[in-house]
Amino acid sequence: MAKDNEGEEKKYGDPAKFDPEFKGPIENRSCTDIICCLLFIIFIAGFVAVGILAWVHGDPKLLLYPTDSQGNLCGNGNYATKPNLHFFNLLDCAGFASVLDGCPTPQVCVATCPTEYWAYAIEIAKMNLGQEPDWDKFVCIEGVTVGSGAGLTAAQIEQYVKDQKCAAYTVPSKAYGGRCIPSLVETIANTVLTTDVSNTPLVDSSGNNVTNDRISAGTAALALVLSAQEVVQEIFTDMVSSWYLILGGLGAAMVVSFIYIVIMRWIAGVMVWFTIFAVIVLNIFGIYYCYTQYVALENVSGADSSIYDVGFTTNLSTYTKLQDTWLGIGIALSVILLIILLILIFLRNRIRIAIALIKESSRAVSNIMSTLFFPLIPWILQIVLFAYWGAVALFLASSGQAQYEVQDYNSTNTSTASNMTGQSCTPTSFDTSAVSSTVQCAFVKYGATSLYYQNLFYLQIFNLFGLFWVMNFIVALGQCTLAGAFASYYWAFTKPKDIPTFPLTASFGRSLRYHLGSLAFGSFIIAVVQIIRVMLEYVDHKLKDSENRAAKFLLKCLKCCFWCLEKLLKFLNKNAYIMIAIYGKNFCVSAKKAFFLIMRNILRVAAVTSVTNFLFLLSKLVVTGAIGQ
Repeated sequence: MAKDNEGEEKKYGDPAKFDPEFKGPIENRSCTDIICCLLFIIFIAGFVAVGILAWVHGDPKLLLYPTDSQGNLCGNGNYATKPNLHFFNLLDCAGFASVLDGCPTPQVCVATCPTEYWAYAIEIAKMNLGQEPDWDKFVCIEGVTVGSGAGLTAAQIEQYVKDQKCAAYTVPSKAYGGRCIPSLVETIANTVLTTDVSNTPLVDSSGNNVTNDRISAGTAALALVLSAQEVVQEIFTDMVSSWYLILGGLGAAMVVSFIYIVIMRWIAGVMVWFTIFAVIVLNIFGIYYCYTQYVALENVSGADSSIYDVGFTTNLSTYTKLQDTWLGIGIALSVILLIILLILIFLRNRIRIAIALIKESSRAVSNIMSTLFFPLIPWILQIVLFAYWGAVALFLASSGQAQYEVQDYNSTNTSTASNMTGQSCTPTSFDTSAVSSTVQCAFVKYGATSLYYQNLFYLQIFNLFGLFWVMNFIVALGQCTLAGAFASYYWAFTKPKDIPTFPLTASFGRSLRYHLGSLAFGSFIIAVVQIIRVMLEYVDHKLKDSENRAAKFLLKCLKCCFWCLEKLLKFLNKNAYIMIAIYGKNFCVSAKKAFFLIMRNILRVAAVTSVTNFLFLLSKLVVTGAIGQ
């Protein structure tokens, strides 16, 4: 058995021997992975170039404001008082193709979305009886004037509706992302909708009855996309309205965490055991609270509904009124409590080792106080990077010029004019009278035919990869810098006398001067895995409605494997950066040394790392719970 263990150790190299002359990170070192450094610099130049191109060609207003059929931005410029987009006939908008290529129905900017059921037939009936119609309820395209002073006859109004220059009907709608989407909550499925006053059936311009099911089918895809946008807008609005509370909470958490870390050097054991006890108590209280809420909702009407019946909603209070919610939370807390108790029973000795490590770490932080504030630098860099990526993605998505195509809104038209549908056109020079009154030159989408516009998708992929690569590089730089600083503390025989002056600054300088290429190499590997995971998610989304179970199973396995691979590589890279900070070797050599070191002590590393991470998680929960209260 001893020989087997010895052979296993030899397999992963010889253990490092004690060297009394080694005094920490090597000062005499050279640049590593120079080719990777040069490639990274070239990539950064390209990353910036894409941002400049997006800035020149993009216009975020095209995404922030909806565009009507004549290319006008609702809520902007001359249409600032008309922020909402109204669709004449949403029955034509069924399918996601409408979201991508435009809905083939006239769209106009309106001040407010319709609030009642209305049909033009009501006004025609009034005019035939010699009464004045309610002109304010008509919704027509720009250039078509209706009103008491226009001198229109019932036949002219009828023709306007048939030519899709005025809407045939309206239904109660709400604005989602600036688009008027019908809110058919109280109607009965597949019933013919009628007006509020005269019970006149709603019909479209072709005379077909308008039903709840037809409108729901027409708006489903659009509503799904816009509801996601609405959620993002609500989150942003909440953050804007409560930013001072968020900043105050972050500041308080930082102060509490700082005090927690400093006092760990004296009372680490007490603090750790107290933290564990506090989490157990909080879990028990949470389980009891969930039980009381579950019991309290037993006789409440509707509380026994399933979460799946409720579906997704941004109103979180809806979930708190369901028994399923409290049952699920209670079960989750019970499982967590069981895991904590099992860890305490079987890993109590490892917890003592972890406590000793935490004590020593606290002493190191107390001797190098700058390490407490250094993480703010990578954090700020990450915020700046994320803001840059988001801005570039926004400008890329809004790149393009208004594209107009011939649209024939009369589905029964068999004339030559109908064959022009889909052809490009220019609204200023398009002569409707020369073809057919139902044919219009309408706005479809933003785009162009140049090389830049044809490759926008690939530029978005490049931009996303840039986010992953640079984000991982910033993480790597922070890890390598801290590793070098704490290595200076670890190898100081007489502390704090032998600790070098400004160890953090010296480590940061070494990382920037000698090891940019190695850090770029390691972060590139992680970025490649992350972009592959994004592609797998994209493919999974495309196959969501597929009936091929084998393909779905294979895709799930690939997603799981690449998730595990990313976690493994991040763990290995972090240890490789530690070796780089200490010995100054290139990435591959450092990764090999780190891997062999881990494998020679695999059981000890697994146990202590897991227990330490668990204790840090409990500490975070206590700090978060204290600030949240």
